[in-house]
Amino acid sequence: MRILITGGGGFLGSRLAQSLLARDASAKITLVDIAFPNGTDPRFTAVTGDLASPEVLAKVLPADTDAVFHLAAVVSGGAEADFDLGYHVNLDGTRALLEACRKLAKPPKAVYASSVAAFGGKLPDVLDDTTTPTPQTSYGTQKVMGEYLVADFTRKGMIDGRSLRLPTIVVRPGKPNLAASSFASSIIREPLAGVDVDCPVPDTTGVWILSPKRVVEAFVHAFDLPASAWPTSRVVNLPGITLTVREMLDAMGRVAGEAKVKHVRFVPDARIQGIVKTWPVRFRTDKALEMGFKPDANFDDAVHQHLGG
Repeated sequence: MRILITGGGGFLGSRLAQSLLARDASAKITLVDIAFPNGTDPRFTAVTGDLASPEVLAKVLPADTDAVFHLAAVVSGGAEADFDLGYHVNLDGTRALLEACRKLAKPPKAVYASSVAAFGGKLPDVLDDTTTPTPQTSYGTQKVMGEYLVADFTRKGMIDGRSLRLPTIVVRPGKPNLAASSFASSIIREPLAGVDVDCPVPDTTGVWILSPKRVVEAFVHAFDLPASAWPTSRVVNLPGITLTVREMLDAMGRVAGEAKVKHVRFVPDARIQGIVKTWPVRFRTDKALEMGFKPDANFDDAVHQHLGG
């Protein structure tokens, strides 16, 4: 099997590649990204470049490609700060990738990483599978556009697409990025390493959360499901758990000791708060659960995962 993972230089892309190779040691996996800061496993082919470039796409998408996992994106805060870059990568890059898929020998399975940033504005207390996307950020808007492209290319028989609206992924390893949700990992990751960190939102702020382990499992499960299992829209809201910042810190205290919690300082950031407050925090994900996607049992497990337990 020949597989392309966009955003392969990121932690989710690299973990997904490892998971797919563990399932099928003969798989030929290509990773494409604008950079590979941590290097790459020599068992993978790594290509650096702009996904919207025809030359790059020709290099990473040979005619016999069977599957595409599209994770590459300018994240929320970055897309909001740089309007042109957000649309170039998140919309133009997605469109170019799907157009390139049309030229393959057969329609590939295409798994697209969308986001709950698809929702915003005045929302019900609990969202469900019937809630209409009303994004309030450029990032959310671009993700919804990507969902519609995936669905339409699928309707035309050009790909076999499936889109996943991801919750906030916690705990992300590495350094903070430009995502508005980056604080949700930082307030756990840095204290666990004994480093002080500023939290830009109040401790009452709610977040819809999924661990890295569960989201990688979700990508693989989305790929494995038959086309008949997917709704016409070809998109599902992934299941997660709702936690306040205070509940997250309490879990860290239970797992690693209360001294770690003291590394967190509350320093308001109006820009981050303005973005985060548009995001929904409570979902009923009946369709995803029916399809076999799974949430984390609790946040203590996510902290243990980060610690390697």
